[in-house]
Amino acid sequence: MQSVSISEIMHLTGCKNLKDGFIKNEYILNFEKSLMIRNYIYDNKTFKKYKSTDLSVKQEGSVERFIYEESDLIYTDKIGYPQFYTQLMFKKDSPIINIKTVINGEEGISKISTCKKVEVFVKES
Repeated sequence: MQSVSISEIMHLTGCKNLKDGFIKNEYILNFEKSLMIRNYIYDNKTFKKYKSTDLSVKQEGSVERFIYEESDLIYTDKIGYPQFYTQLMFKKDSPIINIKTVINGEEGISKISTCKKVEVFVKES
């Protein structure tokens, strides 16, 4: 008898940010590993803006965050302190990425990005 394990990966590509410019901006959500990977390349204007205030900024990079599901939403782990933190928010099959900001218990949600393409891959092993 063989057990079958099914895992899903959601891939969001061509994500346009409302504030910054990117040559590449994609998000990969691996539900089996509870992991989000964001790969990005800033355009020259955005890179120069951030580099002028932080010399450690690189034009391209990758960010990993743990994710978890709550109700019908997918959240990244909290970044910040108990009184002030942010999280990215995703909805399965949705091209919209929101950010949740909490300051002293007051919660705000804003749209930060809309992606051109959303694909969900199911992998059996």
